[in-house]
Amino acid sequence: MKNAIGMVGLGRMGANMARRLHQGGAQVVVYNRHADKAEALARESGMAAAGTLEALVAALPSPRVVWLMLPAGDATQSHIDALVPLLSAGDVLVNGANAQYETSMAHAARVEQAGVHYVDAGVSGGIWGLQEGYALMVGGSREAVAAVTPFLQILAPAPDRGWLHCGPVGSGHFVKMVHNGIEYGMMQALAEGFAILKGKEAFQLDLARVAEMWRHGSVVRSWLLDLSADFLKKDQTLDTIAPLVADSGEGLWTAQAALDLKIPAPVITLALQMRWASQGHADYAAKMLAMMRNEFGGHAVQKET
Repeated sequence: MKNAIGMVGLGRMGANMARRLHQGGAQVVVYNRHADKAEALARESGMAAAGTLEALVAALPSPRVVWLMLPAGDATQSHIDALVPLLSAGDVLVNGANAQYETSMAHAARVEQAGVHYVDAGVSGGIWGLQEGYALMVGGSREAVAAVTPFLQILAPAPDRGWLHCGPVGSGHFVKMVHNGIEYGMMQALAEGFAILKGKEAFQLDLARVAEMWRHGSVVRSWLLDLSADFLKKDQTLDTIAPLVADSGEGLWTAQAALDLKIPAPVITLALQMRWASQGHADYAAKMLAMMRNEFGGHAVQKET
């Protein structure tokens, strides 16, 4: 098998990355903890599916490249622990999912003790990556990154752009972490701006048309604005959408890094805290504020129904 790679973890990102690699000419062997996912993807595309990690490693020629797309934490740790004894010196293990960069550095130390190269890859592109390509931020030795470069060139929007060897192990996930922190701030600013526009009811603004106009020539034009314009065309009220915004952890890691480096990052930090507020973490504080206003000024307190 020439240009072969093993893909472990077939969630929304992992499965589409495997598809893009396959479409780009790579020989892809897929594995998922739930074997039916791997088998379905193999039937759909013609890729090879492995029922076990042992079978995945055995199907790949040396030096092997195995790419993980798993949730941060126990899932990633357990698969690294299982894979290292199966791999040989000179093989490359890539962690392409979100991870705290210091955790990636610790993983690398463990993996490299066995003579296996470790690459940390921050991947951006979401569900559009299959069609548009992924932005890839990778850390590792020159030798390790050279081994995975053919795959980076397929996954990226173009072979010569959209991917970067950022530096040593940990630097890929560090750059991706900051990327996601910036994303938090940009999303929050757009959301607040459109909320203000919607709140000026006397003007009866067509938010979809405003968003579409801003996409052309405006200094706030961006892919996030493009996506916002698209969903606003379909629904401006968003009445059926719960006001709850999850956070993946990377905004928190970025804010923590800013504190460690003593670098002010108020926009990113407040955007993260607004996500926590949407998850109900501000509810008790809001109740306290209401009661204080009631105590000092006799202001009415609304009761929950």
